[in-house]
Amino acid sequence: MVMDRSSSITKKTDGDEIEDIKKEEFEEEKESIEKIFESKEVPAWQKQLTFRAFFVSFILGILFTFIVMKLNLTTGIIPSLNVSAGLLGFFFVKTWTAFLEKSGLLKQPFTRQENTVIQTCVVASSGIAFSGGFGSYLFGMSETIAKQSTEANDSQNVKNPSLLWMIGFLFVVSFLGLFSVVPLRKIMIIDFKLTYPSGTATAHLINSFHTPQGAKLAKKQVRTLGKFFSFSFLWGFFQWFFTGGDGCGFVNFPTFGLKAFDNRFYFDFSATYVGVGMICPYLINISLLVGAILSWGIMWPLIDDRKGHWYSAEYKQSSLHGLQGYRVFIAIAMILGDGLYNFFKVLGHTLHGLYRQFRNKNVGLVLPVGGHSSPSTPTLSYDDQRRTQLFLKDQIPTWVAIVGYIAIAVISTITLPYIFHPLKWYYIVVIYIFAPTLAFCNAYGCGLTDWSLASTYGKLAIFVIGAWAGASHGGVLAGLAACGVMMNIVSTASDLTQDFKTGYMTLASPRSMFVSQIIGTAMGCVISPCVFWLFYKAFDDIGIPGSQYSAPYALVYRNMAILGVEGFSALPKNCLTLCYVFFIAAIVINAIRDAVGPKWARFIPLPMAMAIPFYLGAYFTIDMCVGSLILFVWEKIDKAKADAFGPAVASGLICGDGIWTLPSSILALAGVNPPICMKFLSRKANVRVDGFLNS
Repeated sequence: MVMDRSSSITKKTDGDEIEDIKKEEFEEEKESIEKIFESKEVPAWQKQLTFRAFFVSFILGILFTFIVMKLNLTTGIIPSLNVSAGLLGFFFVKTWTAFLEKSGLLKQPFTRQENTVIQTCVVASSGIAFSGGFGSYLFGMSETIAKQSTEANDSQNVKNPSLLWMIGFLFVVSFLGLFSVVPLRKIMIIDFKLTYPSGTATAHLINSFHTPQGAKLAKKQVRTLGKFFSFSFLWGFFQWFFTGGDGCGFVNFPTFGLKAFDNRFYFDFSATYVGVGMICPYLINISLLVGAILSWGIMWPLIDDRKGHWYSAEYKQSSLHGLQGYRVFIAIAMILGDGLYNFFKVLGHTLHGLYRQFRNKNVGLVLPVGGHSSPSTPTLSYDDQRRTQLFLKDQIPTWVAIVGYIAIAVISTITLPYIFHPLKWYYIVVIYIFAPTLAFCNAYGCGLTDWSLASTYGKLAIFVIGAWAGASHGGVLAGLAACGVMMNIVSTASDLTQDFKTGYMTLASPRSMFVSQIIGTAMGCVISPCVFWLFYKAFDDIGIPGSQYSAPYALVYRNMAILGVEGFSALPKNCLTLCYVFFIAAIVINAIRDAVGPKWARFIPLPMAMAIPFYLGAYFTIDMCVGSLILFVWEKIDKAKADAFGPAVASGLICGDGIWTLPSSILALAGVNPPICMKFLSRKANVRVDGFLNS
């Protein structure tokens, strides 16, 4: 699909070349990765932390924060960006070192360990945009979101965003998770041999980049990413010209007709979500489409017909006592059902794995994943011996972790009640007592299933702390703040152990991983609030239903807090019954998926994915399904090229459209408005408009 300008190789031979590269890499991996790198000296941990690595990480951190923030404030679906971070990190530093080498100024060559440091720092930095709650609990505290709920919108349950308190809040809660799992790194990686699929895949990617064949393929992938980045950025720029008013532009194109458009079924020409659709598994996209058809195609029109019987016809579309209440609370019921099921499932995996591990005195036993285990300890391969030796070489003293955790816990326990008055110091102490255990469970479960349940633990904190505080003492604000504390701890804990796995497989020192994670987290604590503040100031309608940046999960999280504090009094007629039905349905569907096995489970939709369009509509779902269709057809035509370049194309589409939000925000702040409003009207409405204009 993408070729060198100077190349005259046909499509077939280009595909064959990619197949040859993949075969060579497979043969190399089958022999021994570490024997390939045996002649290369592993730099000391201090030399893995270079200025150029953190400079590149800072630039990429800003780029990826814009992308994650845009996804947060639109639909809340955020794909893994590890591959893009590793690929772009490799490209930037490789270009840097190649230039210095030609100039004769290169003092330190670019290594896979430095590449791992960059990837770790970028993911840690942009990860704060998610765990910081800018599209969920943090923005859910604001007056904008509180006005959309009829309960608990008094001053003690509202806190509007401010740059200083957001930065301060993130600094006092984002580092605890890092210190909580540091003493367990050897147990997780060496003793238990946890898989950490994402960390392992990232390590394989970085290892392959630093082989001659892998570097050759990486250059082609970067070139492809650059082309689609440019296209996506220019497409976003082009669309901007036609958005000079409410309801204007390509994003409001009634693809399937005006009736379907009124029910949020249309293709909105978003390059971001076409790219996300190419990265997400087919099952996710199909599940989203099934949820959209079930809700906006069937349920909401039927419930709308009950207007006047189930709820008063006087309520506005946005009122939670009307149709909006069914949309929000049924989606919450499905999310909670799915989250609860997976929480106990992962907890069961964790407890079972620990039981098997400690029952057998041989700590080298590989934990059973998917029900399979080895009856005896396999002999360590050359790769594992070398990796274990270097992983244990640079120890992080346990006392550093303990002192760091206690010091930050004390500081945040004193500080947080000043930021959130309803969040009393003893609530925070209780969270910090249980947090290390929950962080371990999340990190361990993530190693087994690749599934971080950070948001589930956050929702648990919403209900527990919110109910404890009570409605009359700012329980909603206390619950949302507690959610932030818990989410940041368990999220950073699982991220760090993933990075330890990547570092283990690339011979990056645990010390350099830990330092990189701390620096990346510190960057994120400043970058993410600044990027959110830019969105908040540039777009007046942020958080408003139906706007470009509606922040749907902010309302969902706030209503969870209201449910936890005040019960079900806010629900319209029959809504609670439907919530029970969909809560149970989410659990049953998950149970069936696990019962039938992976062969048939790939045909059964995921309840969590189905729930997202219940509130939002189908427009982004259709974009993502178009992305899936493009990838599916591409794989049928040339699977080798699709596998090699699909992630690069998707990343380019996401990055280009995501970074366009920076100049568009600056234009909005400067008062520069688009010159054209492109609107779509029915024929009758158009006749009336023409008549009015000509009269």
